[in-house]
Amino acid sequence: MRAVVMAGGSGSRLRPLTIERPKPMVPIVNKPAMSHILDLLRRYNITEVIMTVQYLADMIQDFFGDGSSLGMQIHYSVEETPLGTAGSVKNAQEFLDETFLVISGDALTNFNLDKLVAYHKSKGTLATLALYNIPNPMDYGVITLANDGQIVRFQEKPSRGSVMSDYINTGIYVLEPEVLDFFEPNTNFDFANDLFPMLHEQGYPLYGYVGEGYWCDIGNIPEYMRANADALEGRVDGLDLGRYLGDGIWAGQDVEIAPNARLEGPIYLGQAVQIKSGAVIYGPTVIRDYTVVDNEAQIDRSILWRNCYIGERAQISGAVILRQCSLKANATVFEGTVIGDGTIVGESAVIHPGVKIWPGKEVEPGATVNSSIIWGSQGRRVLFGRHGVTGVVNIDLTPEFSAKLGAAFGATLSKGSIVTINRDMHRSPRMIKRAIISGLPSAGVNVWDLGSQPLPVARYYTKICGAEGGVHVRLSPFDERVVDIHFMDGQGLNLNKNKERDVERVFFREDFRRVYLDDIGSIEYAQQVKERYVEDFLKHLNTKAIQDAAFDLVVDFADGAVASTLPAILDRLNCNVVSLNANIERTNISLNPAQFQTALKQMQIITTALGTQLGARLNPGGERIFLVDDRGYLLAGTTACAAMMELALRDAPGSTVAIPIDLPNLFEEVAARHHGRVIRTETDLDALIKATCSEKVIMGGDGKGNFIFPDFHCAVDGMMALAKILEFLATQRVSLGDIVSKLPPYHMAERKVSCVWEAKARVMRLINEKFESYKNQVINGAKINLAAGKWVLIVPDPDQPYFRVIVEAVSQGEAETLADEYAQVIEKLSPLE
Repeated sequence: MRAVVMAGGSGSRLRPLTIERPKPMVPIVNKPAMSHILDLLRRYNITEVIMTVQYLADMIQDFFGDGSSLGMQIHYSVEETPLGTAGSVKNAQEFLDETFLVISGDALTNFNLDKLVAYHKSKGTLATLALYNIPNPMDYGVITLANDGQIVRFQEKPSRGSVMSDYINTGIYVLEPEVLDFFEPNTNFDFANDLFPMLHEQGYPLYGYVGEGYWCDIGNIPEYMRANADALEGRVDGLDLGRYLGDGIWAGQDVEIAPNARLEGPIYLGQAVQIKSGAVIYGPTVIRDYTVVDNEAQIDRSILWRNCYIGERAQISGAVILRQCSLKANATVFEGTVIGDGTIVGESAVIHPGVKIWPGKEVEPGATVNSSIIWGSQGRRVLFGRHGVTGVVNIDLTPEFSAKLGAAFGATLSKGSIVTINRDMHRSPRMIKRAIISGLPSAGVNVWDLGSQPLPVARYYTKICGAEGGVHVRLSPFDERVVDIHFMDGQGLNLNKNKERDVERVFFREDFRRVYLDDIGSIEYAQQVKERYVEDFLKHLNTKAIQDAAFDLVVDFADGAVASTLPAILDRLNCNVVSLNANIERTNISLNPAQFQTALKQMQIITTALGTQLGARLNPGGERIFLVDDRGYLLAGTTACAAMMELALRDAPGSTVAIPIDLPNLFEEVAARHHGRVIRTETDLDALIKATCSEKVIMGGDGKGNFIFPDFHCAVDGMMALAKILEFLATQRVSLGDIVSKLPPYHMAERKVSCVWEAKARVMRLINEKFESYKNQVINGAKINLAAGKWVLIVPDPDQPYFRVIVEAVSQGEAETLADEYAQVIEKLSPLE
């Protein structure tokens, strides 16, 4: 049997380890990662190997040659440009005329390959994927299996709110040669993202084999350190670490250890390593060939590559020191530091935790280094969350961090392009916005400053002004210490996941585009921002009908930027408005839940007392809306959404609306009244926006106060939502109370069940297995259909360590009972913290 070893990866997340070597050549303990893979193949009598190489291919070819020194036969398939995992194997198709194995050259594993191959043959399938069970699978491709091992779903790096299993794709496959005939040569094609999902969609049964033993992807620095530690601590059976001295110490030839040196294993010492008098080394530690640890130096849980010098009384804790580095006397290196090849750290210098120093640098004696030199990450593995880039101001989000973030975003855009930037009124977003502005022109991007506009205005202006992207900086509505930074594309919508990863890649590599003098971007104030929004806004309404109705309203502006725009719109629509909290307040933007409920209650009381036709509160950014009807009832979010849908479908019978999967079945009942159609989406707001924009949809709503009317703009807009309600009420000559009173009843209950992060994926998999026969929708989480009008949705929360259990039933009592019952199911499956 032949094996294809994929060795083309550049390992950008491992930098600076991979600046001067390809990822498969990064050493794990005593040899490159790919050498351990070849040892594994030989152990199972696989001696003919095809290596697919691309990044620094010569280094791999020079090291392994034709394989004769290993008792193997090695062929090379060289990619001129990256072809993806499947494309690179297709490039070697001439060698693959029978069942073959594909394995990554940059992981550490001891899977039983005989069992994997036997499983594949027993299933008679085109492809078998080796899977592994891990607690936190969100950074990997996640696979959901049926009980017979057949693959039923692929998820590529899912969010915590959508992950369906804790089985991950390890990049180890057993394949039949026919799979390579499903796509063209010289095409960038990926196994996990392209080929396997395509075969699955075409009805070819694919199977997953859950590997026993050990597997670790060395894709980032912490995982690299973990793989080395696991190898030393005996968690990877079958590894050859060389000569064992006892007491957890392995050593190569010609090692010198001073009699009074103190070593506490597990420790690996490479060839000719010298440990001088009084040195102290705590494991797990790797010290590779020809490195010298001088008198009284201390090393704890670290990895030192070959030809390094560690000076007297130097201290290293939890760090990676690359080849040919020199740390002078009394230098101190703290946790998480990576020091690149050929770097000199001067006497008594201090390198703070998490710093990365790129190759060939020199740190002056006595210097204190608390940020990366030239390039490198500041320790965050990801930037983007559900609310954009979020952090505590001046702790997580500092001016210098924000300037780098602006430069990273700018580097992903075309040189000479335009980026709009907007903020709310608080001083914290103002500071962060100015820092971001300073970074964007350095990448050759022009900045149009929108000042402080409601977010729907900023999104709309970004779309119509020809900008390639936009930025909005706001104080979090949930915590006044936190700032959220939203990045937008040229349509004024949040960046998709691929674009977010592009920004993260540039940020963490610090591979910024620095343009020359004449190409530095300009900074200007945008013109006619609010005016263009208002004029286009009114063109999408039946303004005469609203003006003739002369509505009496109570509107709470939440002391936000929406108070700078919405009053002018309502005045043009001839509405008589009692305004609440209409001062643009710079400090009172974030409200805790109790304060928010008090504000809603105040609006309800005033609306009722004045007998107005409608009461509305918008959030400070102008996106969400909360309603009180003419009877004085504060409408629940689901009810308000259903009322809006009823009005919209009355206005346009037979149309389509989009809502998330966690809303009740009454929406289908309302749609049926008007021969309409309902599209269900994931609970994530971006998924709702995507569906609303990509389908022929007249309205989207999430039951939490967010509404989208794509005829105007495919973005959430509370101001347009308020105007559309007024238009519908005016043209249909009805009151909101009448509409609400005629909605079908619904009965729902919800529970939150605590679950540690590490167990979420496993619990989700067990739930899917337990209720497999009840499910008929796979959109988000596990939806268990019990009977007509009775279902349970179990969704892992993306931001907090708990599951949401949402239930609909024919009565409120039954809904509450079912919610308690299924909450207990999750509690039994979840481990104790």
